[in-house]
Amino acid sequence: MTIVELAKTGDAEAIAAFANGSFTHTFGTIYDPEDLATFLAGWNPPERVSAQIASDDHDIALVRGGAGEILGYIKMGPVDFDLPDDQRTDDAVELHQLYVAEAAKGTGVAVALMEWGIAWARERASILYLTVFTENHRAQAFYRRYGFYDVGRNQFRVGNHIDEDRFFRLDL
Repeated sequence: MTIVELAKTGDAEAIAAFANGSFTHTFGTIYDPEDLATFLAGWNPPERVSAQIASDDHDIALVRGGAGEILGYIKMGPVDFDLPDDQRTDDAVELHQLYVAEAAKGTGVAVALMEWGIAWARERASILYLTVFTENHRAQAFYRRYGFYDVGRNQFRVGNHIDEDRFFRLDL
């Protein structure tokens, strides 16, 4: 059984390092090193992660390995991107990030985190949104298994590079 626990402010530095490492491992080869460095410097600094952990409107949950290392995490909170006009609502929350260590993929960590995130969302809203990179087919397939569907495009900036992401929606 995979145990999901809420992050504590003391976890912020480890979460920020895990997020940056996971993002770099998954996407680092598609960006100019300077663009990637600029993005990572401002994306998930420990101070921001700590503030989100302490806030009333965000929650970050973790799965840890036997030595206490982070195997994966999920960050939930209010919608903080511009939705397409036909999707705007006050009755929605966002899955901001779901990252799993390479060694933990396929072990149930992502499933445990996603189930926790959907339960979190159901307590607060009737719609759950996320964005996903158009070329991240594995993540898209995972989200579709939970009933998420594509509702539009979103631009995601990494330094001077602009990617196309997709907005996904789950009706709770």
